[in-house]
Amino acid sequence: MLLTPTIEQVERLLIDTLHLAETGVTNIDPDLVLFGTGLGLDSIDALELALAINKEYGVTLKSDDADIVQIFSTLRTLTTYIQAHIAT
Repeated sequence: MLLTPTIEQVERLLIDTLHLAETGVTNIDPDLVLFGTGLGLDSIDALELALAINKEYGVTLKSDDADIVQIFSTLRTLTTYIQAHIAT
């Protein structure tokens, strides 16, 4: 059984998956915008992150999900989505 991930665990997954530590990012504000002018992630990063989330937590994020922009908007919203949809 998978445990419900904390913001810190999803943060670590994001940093490790996208190799952000190599660029100096070792801590992410939970309310920082992840894409564009915030952390600066792009669509390729979103794909890599979605795959890592599926592998780690069994949660599938689909590009046709109407709320995908909201789900990926911050670390907090992403964590909340994973917590609500985690495979048990």
